[in-house]
Amino acid sequence: MWRGCRRLLWGRFSPARLPRPPAGSGPVGPGGGRAYAPPAGGFEINLDHRKLKTPHAKLFTVPSEALAIAVATEWDSQKDTIKFYTMHLTTLCNTALDNPTQRNKTQLIRAAVKFLETDTVCYRVEEPAALAELQKNEWDPIVAWAEKRYNVAIGSSTSILGPNIPASTKETFVTHLASYNMWALQGIEYVITQLKSLILSMGLIDRHITVEKAVLLSRLEEEYQIQRWGNVEWAHDYDLCELRARAAAGTLFVHLCSESSTVKHKLLQD
Repeated sequence: MWRGCRRLLWGRFSPARLPRPPAGSGPVGPGGGRAYAPPAGGFEINLDHRKLKTPHAKLFTVPSEALAIAVATEWDSQKDTIKFYTMHLTTLCNTALDNPTQRNKTQLIRAAVKFLETDTVCYRVEEPAALAELQKNEWDPIVAWAEKRYNVAIGSSTSILGPNIPASTKETFVTHLASYNMWALQGIEYVITQLKSLILSMGLIDRHITVEKAVLLSRLEEEYQIQRWGNVEWAHDYDLCELRARAAAGTLFVHLCSESSTVKHKLLQD
């Protein structure tokens, strides 16, 4: 049932981007069903000729063809049992469409910037000395990158109150995040909540660091403790893989929602 969902991907193009083809033209899917439909709007995902809906029963439409293909691939990877917890892109699309918290763009941006006050890489320990040195060596470079990249002051602190982030720094990030659309902002907030860090999230989204590096830096203290005391044979590895998957999906979501170009339209084959 789910294996054919990519073949049943329907793209909706705005007239300005793709002229409406004459009747009878365009790729044809299995059983004579068209592989895309040209009316204006977003891009739909059809599963066995049924339109995908959100949990709030809204029509599932996404803003870019690349994102639609990625979501369709998630569905196509499902076998006998649908495991929604593995479908991070689908979940993010549902959140963007339903907006369950009913927040506007300004509220999303302010919530993201608020993470600076409790950013993981800004909180340092004094003891043990080995962990303090590890934090300095691993976290200082990413903080320095962010300060240079955005021309701001961030700093770090060993106080339980955390560093004193200047208001000008927060406003700079507010302005930067305002350049993203609502969908991308949902993805940015998702990545931030996974890594517990705005700084690491922006480094990841800006392609300054890899997913593996961002996750490692976000789990630095935990990894230090594992190296010292050992780990639970499967639990830590599972948590690490899950965090990598969520951070990667969120980052991909941001980029695909910010994508302005359209992939070459063709009938997708299994």
